[in-house]
Amino acid sequence: MTHPILEKYFSIKGAQPVHWKDGYETYIYNGFLYSIVMVTHVEQETMEELYEMSEHLVKEGDRYVATFVLSKLNKFLVTEKDQDFVLLKAPLRYAPSHVRFGRKLGKLHRMGRSIQKTITATSRMGQWKDLWSKRLQQMENVWNEMVREHPNTPFTKYFVESFPYYLGLTETAIQYLVDTEIDDKPLAQDAGTICHEHFYDDAWGKKYWIHHPFDWVFDHASRDLSEWVRGKYFRFTSTFHPDVEQFFGEYQTVNSLSSFSWRLLYARLLFPLHYFECIEEYFLVASEQKQKQLEEQLEKYLRYSTDYERFLSSFYHVARVPLRKYKIPTIKWLGKPVL
Repeated sequence: MTHPILEKYFSIKGAQPVHWKDGYETYIYNGFLYSIVMVTHVEQETMEELYEMSEHLVKEGDRYVATFVLSKLNKFLVTEKDQDFVLLKAPLRYAPSHVRFGRKLGKLHRMGRSIQKTITATSRMGQWKDLWSKRLQQMENVWNEMVREHPNTPFTKYFVESFPYYLGLTETAIQYLVDTEIDDKPLAQDAGTICHEHFYDDAWGKKYWIHHPFDWVFDHASRDLSEWVRGKYFRFTSTFHPDVEQFFGEYQTVNSLSSFSWRLLYARLLFPLHYFECIEEYFLVASEQKQKQLEEQLEKYLRYSTDYERFLSSFYHVARVPLRKYKIPTIKWLGKPVL
């Protein structure tokens, strides 16, 4: 059944609902995929920048990008029952059967890097240190409160016992980032580009592929590279090596990675984003079932924390980074790589 917004504001009748990705309301109509996005709480400047990035990728020849659709009122924004929406339209393209993710991502980054418009609202360039420090302080405040109250659930006990370790890991990540920005110099390929809030294997969808503006931020390309690696590690902890090596080999056929890029990427892997997201989500969700899942997830992270240290110590070698050539420092306390 066609969504009322499609008929009322865009004269689209008979569109068929399909599942593209969780959290998105998507329809097929006349050879295109349409996505209805509620933007009630999205800042105007953010939407304007996402529009500019989308239009830029179209001009650069991106075959998967979703673009904003004008309504019958000649506006991109429509309001229904006190909620604001926009409609995005992408060509109906199926995900390739054999995906060369590194090369595909490299092409997207190359196209995104050439955008001329100044991006500010969606930019995370140069902000990692402040964002990580703020996040760490917020979590430390919660931890102090939990310690005072004495934890009385398995999750809070795990959190109270584990936080000092992850605080130390986060401080290591921040210091590695700061040292990189002081000691190394960014090259032309280190300019900001169109990235994803979170990049992983299915970020563009499973059955259909869409480069969706509401997944984007403007950042250093290492953001996407590191988050793809993190996701690959946690999905295939014992067998991720060949995929990572292939991914970076493919990516570098399109974009070379400087020592600055590698060091930013590694700083982001050092930052325990998986831990932060698990803790933060637990205290936000109301569902007991979801909380139980997060409790099991946290317990798993803690049980295999030594394995993650081994992953961090071996990453540069797995990715075949020329450490001596680039004079890239390693973290001594992680130990020597175990390959």
